[in-house]
Amino acid sequence: MVKSAVQGLAIFFGMQFVMSKVMGPKTPAAVTTTDASGAVITVPANTAAIPPFNDRPNTLDEGAIYNPIAQRIAPMWPLDSPLDIIVVISPTFVAEPISKAPQERVVVNEKGFVLGSFEENRVIDTSFAVPKEVQNNGTLWAHFYVALEGENLDPVVQGYDPTKAYHFTRPLTQYITQKKVKKVKNLLASEEMEEEEELPTGPIVNSHYHPNFTLSFIPDAGVMHYPTLNPAVRQYIQLEASGARDGSGQNGWYYPVLFVNTFWQLRTHMMPVNSTVKRLPLHIDLNHQANWKFSLIAGVDEGVKQTARNAAAGQTMGGDGSEFEMIKEVLLDTNIYLLATTVIVSVFHMIFEMLAFKSDISHYRNKKNNVGISVRSILGNVFMQAVIFLYLLDNNDNTSWMILFSQGMGIVLEFWKITTVVNVRVRPAPDSIIPYRIAFEDKHELSETEEKTKEYDAVAFKYLYMIAVPLLLAYAAYSLKYDSHKSWYSFVITTLVGSVYAYGFLMMVPSLYINYRLKSVAHMPAKAMTYKFLNTFIDDLFAFTIKMPTLHRLATLRDDVIFFVYLYQSYKYKVDYTRVNEFGQGGDEEELEAKTAAKPLSAPAGADASVAVGKEGAKKADEAISEVAAKVTGSSKKGGASKRK
Repeated sequence: MVKSAVQGLAIFFGMQFVMSKVMGPKTPAAVTTTDASGAVITVPANTAAIPPFNDRPNTLDEGAIYNPIAQRIAPMWPLDSPLDIIVVISPTFVAEPISKAPQERVVVNEKGFVLGSFEENRVIDTSFAVPKEVQNNGTLWAHFYVALEGENLDPVVQGYDPTKAYHFTRPLTQYITQKKVKKVKNLLASEEMEEEEELPTGPIVNSHYHPNFTLSFIPDAGVMHYPTLNPAVRQYIQLEASGARDGSGQNGWYYPVLFVNTFWQLRTHMMPVNSTVKRLPLHIDLNHQANWKFSLIAGVDEGVKQTARNAAAGQTMGGDGSEFEMIKEVLLDTNIYLLATTVIVSVFHMIFEMLAFKSDISHYRNKKNNVGISVRSILGNVFMQAVIFLYLLDNNDNTSWMILFSQGMGIVLEFWKITTVVNVRVRPAPDSIIPYRIAFEDKHELSETEEKTKEYDAVAFKYLYMIAVPLLLAYAAYSLKYDSHKSWYSFVITTLVGSVYAYGFLMMVPSLYINYRLKSVAHMPAKAMTYKFLNTFIDDLFAFTIKMPTLHRLATLRDDVIFFVYLYQSYKYKVDYTRVNEFGQGGDEEELEAKTAAKPLSAPAGADASVAVGKEGAKKADEAISEVAAKVTGSSKKGGASKRK
């Protein structure tokens, strides 16, 4: 799941990079015009058919109807306008006079910030005392005041002009639902020792704070159709306060868009705000951002936050947004070259995964016998994948249904493999407590080589049990004594999945043992195994890029050992592709025999072309067929030996 998300995000940012190079930060220029009094004024140049705000009509056109919801909106202030910006933090949503706010709560006071100049990039670092209301799980608000240079910023002060200044409010804290705490206990401890304080049953929501965010003006938004805007974008649009319209009564204007960007805030970097927190730091970057980038980031950020809100309300079908948090963490904390390499090879991972799936199915569909196949290994894979599936259900309330579906499909595929090599039947069991049993019966009478395969498979699993069972029991005893679990069921599943992670690669050992005893690898699905092992190397790269438990990281390296052993066996036991192999799979001889059988009947060279009857005709026919067969197989009775290249 994480790899697929990294792939999608890499394509997303790659498109951003290309668009930034092709389009560039093109900012429309301002133009000058004259107002009703004849004075020369500067107005935005990107208002299209909507007149500039300073040149708006005093009355509507004849027959026009005033629309309370503006349809198309144009920017009010021209680019290159110097701005004054003040940000005041407060425990209340209601704006207070700036003059009455404590000095340290005025965290931003910037003058002459040029609107539309991408060279403008200012950094503010400060700290402030946490209001008592916020310490009691309250919300910390930020009041943003923006005005043309020299104009009055405070809406409550006399002389404030809403056409030259505006104000809006955004929260600086987020309410995050704590994950439900699973009550665990030591299963061997007595009931008296396990009495613990009851945990709250409902969701626990706490206020969290992140010290970093970015303020970005969007200078190239241009004319927008307000009713159809993406809600994630529309929340940052501040319409002109007086509700003025153009002559049609349908179109209006908006203040410069100021994007409060919290996209790169990670939950792992957030701190809970409570009575112990007395002072908080604050870092703000003040700059510009292109409109297309703003639209994309705002949409993705709002989607992730909506997913988190749904999870807090108990709707867990889409996860809780933690997957995307992992992606952002990878992008922020991983070396850029390692990340680029990971993105490239992840594309190959998808290709190899599809090819391996196709080749694996094709191999088992076309296989004509059971030589070299370890039925016990397939059953072992079914068991291990089922254990992992149950573990995901037991330990992750917010596991994506896509992951569960893919895991379930893997189990179904392994079951299908079993049906291709043996018949699965339900037979009566008169001497057992359970009246019926599942029997695995051979599809046909086994050949000598197939009987050997069955024997070698049993021997391999005999030694495998001698290694795996003691390890499993030792791990189970350690976990039972020193670890805590929710229940006995959880203990069994956790112990089994730990064993699968630790030495799940042992399921491939019987196949290697069968290869060794048969002195051949011709029966192996070479293409599928190659694709799968290439994917293991890609998984190794992800193991050192994405944070995960050490045990799981080591588990990604286990298949590499099997692969190198298989490579050695492939080198040791060469496959002769000029003939049908000893397991009835392919070869040039099979094709030659098929072509010979399909040829029209004709008299052999040197034979009588006429039709012969009786014993003499049958004898001639037998001699001709024997001669043709000798040429096909490359053997000759006259030489007394058979030679094969």
